[in-house]
Amino acid sequence: MTNQPKPAREETASWRAVLLGWLLAALLGFGTVYNLMVVHGSYMAIDFSAAAAVFLFFLLVLANGAVGTLQARWALRAADLKVVYTMLLVACALPTMGAVAQLLPIITAPFYFATPENGWAEIIQPHIPRWLVPDEPTAIRQFYEGTDSWSVPWGVWLRPLLWWGLLLMAFYLASIGLMVLLRRQWMEHERLVYPLAQLPIELSEGPPERPFPAILGRSTLWIGFTVAFLNGSLIGLNHYFPVVPYLKPQLAAVPVFKNTEWLRFRISFPMLGFFYLVHLDVAFSMWFFNLLSLAVRGLMKLYQVRFTENLGIYGAPSPVFAHAGFGALAVLVLAGFWNARFHLRRTLRRALGRSTELDDRGEVLSYRAAWLLTVGGLTTMAFWLIASGLPPWGTTVFLAAALVIFLGLTRIVAESGMAEAVASTIPSSYLVSAFGANRLGPPGLVALGLTYVWSADLRTFVMASMANGLKVVEPIRRKRIVFPAVVGTILLTLTVSIGTMLLLAYRYGGINGNAWFFGGGAVAPYNYVANKILHLEGPNPWGWFFQGIGAGLMALLMYLRARFVGFPLHPVGFAIGPVWIMDHIWLTVFLAWALKWTFLRWGGVRLYRQMRPFFLGLILGQFVCNGTWILIDIVTGTKGNQIFWI
Repeated sequence: MTNQPKPAREETASWRAVLLGWLLAALLGFGTVYNLMVVHGSYMAIDFSAAAAVFLFFLLVLANGAVGTLQARWALRAADLKVVYTMLLVACALPTMGAVAQLLPIITAPFYFATPENGWAEIIQPHIPRWLVPDEPTAIRQFYEGTDSWSVPWGVWLRPLLWWGLLLMAFYLASIGLMVLLRRQWMEHERLVYPLAQLPIELSEGPPERPFPAILGRSTLWIGFTVAFLNGSLIGLNHYFPVVPYLKPQLAAVPVFKNTEWLRFRISFPMLGFFYLVHLDVAFSMWFFNLLSLAVRGLMKLYQVRFTENLGIYGAPSPVFAHAGFGALAVLVLAGFWNARFHLRRTLRRALGRSTELDDRGEVLSYRAAWLLTVGGLTTMAFWLIASGLPPWGTTVFLAAALVIFLGLTRIVAESGMAEAVASTIPSSYLVSAFGANRLGPPGLVALGLTYVWSADLRTFVMASMANGLKVVEPIRRKRIVFPAVVGTILLTLTVSIGTMLLLAYRYGGINGNAWFFGGGAVAPYNYVANKILHLEGPNPWGWFFQGIGAGLMALLMYLRARFVGFPLHPVGFAIGPVWIMDHIWLTVFLAWALKWTFLRWGGVRLYRQMRPFFLGLILGQFVCNGTWILIDIVTGTKGNQIFWI
């Protein structure tokens, strides 16, 4: 019921729109890093919701409407707007959590934070390939402490950044290729909802005779917009004037199971909007499995059932749910490939020139190019990881685990609207637990520590951005302009955001910037690696056991759902429900599910559709509020005015 009728096919976008998209992507790359390092305002590019992309796109839509009012032929068409948003969406995955803010601190942290107490100079540094890090102690120290000048030792950084750029571009191109290969399966055969793509689609469409999109004429949109914008603005004003009251996002946190767990009651307006767009069984399963996992964790603590294992700081806090979650995600991904086997076989036959039954002229790439990018990208990543110190067998397992996690999370985001999705574990932790630190040795473990740059704190990445972007541009008849536009966006955004971060770090000092990226997030890989090097343990058999439990339960859910019509539990809820971030989001999911169920029960599809703009307005109002207050804080010189987290 959440799928809207397909609009008429549109012609391709213009290069004018691509040039504008590159300009906005560069602005996004600079602005998000400046906000991260100097303003310390709300995070705008930290998760799949892509708040910065929504904010800039909304301003573009308003400006385009104004231009269209004056002279219609000067305005961007719907296809132009869709391509620009896709470019912004991909750009949003790069400056902070997705790449740059992880990359620069992590490759320098083992040198700057090395002390006689932690022994990193002896344990870690000898195993780091010098071509992957800036090999100059003074440059590293000044990167963290600043120089009070805008001088950057570019030569010190050039070599490692080029090598890291090779890995990242291989990863991004493989991600794009894989999403092109799966697009038709997900959109046309399985009909996933793509909640995160619905707002930009609405903002880019409208009757030809009107310069502004039709959704902006709906009063319910502006009511939702006002609710979110007003409450966020009260939070912003409270930072300036503490007497100003506002509604706290976290309403309460109640201790349960004899104070061993916390039941959090938190409301997030944009997440409420996203979850309203998903199917009822998906939303129900998300909050149901979260509360069920909370009960299991509480009972385990009450009865002192403990399983201790150092898996690092990312993923589920309990090893039981970390391993079970990976098993569930693996089954979800493997089942997805099984369901797509006939489609993928046809794409491969088309790529090899053995069949013309599947037309790929409506894709952003030919299937031949998509297969080449996928296979070539993964192969390049494999050689790169082996060169960094990871053994060939470990590289194979690591990439397989990474593919499961990245593809599984992308599927979850596309189906559940979970813009804050995280995995229950990360590829490096899975590899060490499943096969043992002793088989990897110190060089392999240090190489795994370096993978934290792109495969650890998985709050956003290009694969998921591209999946949603392909949904946005789906109505465009000729899409081949999208691929060069996106690749140019990636190169430009990486260049601008890396340059901006280096300039600001050497001017003000990285440790005076973002406390997480230049502190806890930078040292986390090496704390984990050092512990594993000092304790070269073998594989954990309990991990395999709990993976089997998670995989078995996921397979059972899939069987029951296929066997019994109307079975209420959805496998996606089981895969994402137990992760830590759902402890903060479960109430929002519950409210969205309850409201949607009520509307459908008493008002039918008509009432659901009438209320849809209100929930889109909640998303738009919050993200526009975040961006507006960052601009206000820049003008006033205010720092630390964080309005929104999740």
